[in-house]
Amino acid sequence: MLAMSFSGVRCLVTGHTGFKGSWLCRWLSLDGAHVAGLSLAPEPGRPNLFEDLGLTGEMVSTIGDIRDFDTVKRCLNAFNPDIVFHLAAQPLVRRSYADTVGTFATNVQGTVHVLEAARQCPSVRAIVCVTSDKCYDNREWVWGYRETDPLGGADPYSASKGAAEIVAGSYARTIFPREGRIHLATARGGNVIGGGDWSEDRLVPDVVRAIAAKQPLVIRSPGAIRPWQHVLELVRGYVTLGSRLLSGDKVEGAWNFGPTREAEITVQQLLDKLLDTWKGNGLEISIEPSQLKESNFLKLDISKADAQLQWRPILGIDETLKLTVDWYRAYAADPTSALNCTNRQLAEYRRRV
Repeated sequence: MLAMSFSGVRCLVTGHTGFKGSWLCRWLSLDGAHVAGLSLAPEPGRPNLFEDLGLTGEMVSTIGDIRDFDTVKRCLNAFNPDIVFHLAAQPLVRRSYADTVGTFATNVQGTVHVLEAARQCPSVRAIVCVTSDKCYDNREWVWGYRETDPLGGADPYSASKGAAEIVAGSYARTIFPREGRIHLATARGGNVIGGGDWSEDRLVPDVVRAIAAKQPLVIRSPGAIRPWQHVLELVRGYVTLGSRLLSGDKVEGAWNFGPTREAEITVQQLLDKLLDTWKGNGLEISIEPSQLKESNFLKLDISKADAQLQWRPILGIDETLKLTVDWYRAYAADPTSALNCTNRQLAEYRRRV
């Protein structure tokens, strides 16, 4: 089931210069939405999907930090969005150990700033607050976490996402209902892969860089299980949830958007499948276990989204990896192909939905 059209809807995306934010902005733009974004500038020295898609010419782009409340308020009041998709975050587990203060300031206090600025902006009617599958108190269970399971997180990144969920829940249950204007829901996704991700310390971008540089790939936890999914599956989850909120449906609360069970595989299994899809790479691999605490088992139960939003994944793990490899191969041959390749994959995915 495809979400309603966002044609003419004013959508503000925080974190719009990031990997998921760029795919979301392109989806909304193709849908006819008026799109604005608030984000830090793209990191220098590496490719950036936002720039490769030429999104600056299609939307109002504000470079700013959500840790500054005045910046967030000015951005919302200048654009007057109908809906806010809050994706801005410090998204990396290992970086959260090196920059713990910045991680909590961005992921927790930054979320407070976005929600409070939306509260003070009369145009806002809906908010989709994006957190993470790592917001759960991970007990290393072999079954998927449900939205009613306890929040937590041992490492700073996971703890910050659990705290962001608590912040959003406070606004959704007590503050926004008193005023009766804004409807809020949170979205918890899995380990996202797809073309255009150039982040540090992520498996697929690390593989792409290692192949391009003809250098060995270092992996930390080959036996760790993660819920791998294509970025388009999550973007569809966000827009589905956003459209239902705008329609006045009672869908406030938390939602898991994860892959099928067959995509809940180990790092090593994903790597084997990825390299098999990328035939002829000759990549050398070494294992260097991390000294930092990271979860070993992490799965999501998506029964609620399936039953109440009619959202379920349509891409298997092999299709997900083929789309990903096709995108990076096209980019390696011609970096200017990013827009056409992204548009083609978006169009085919939406057609299938």
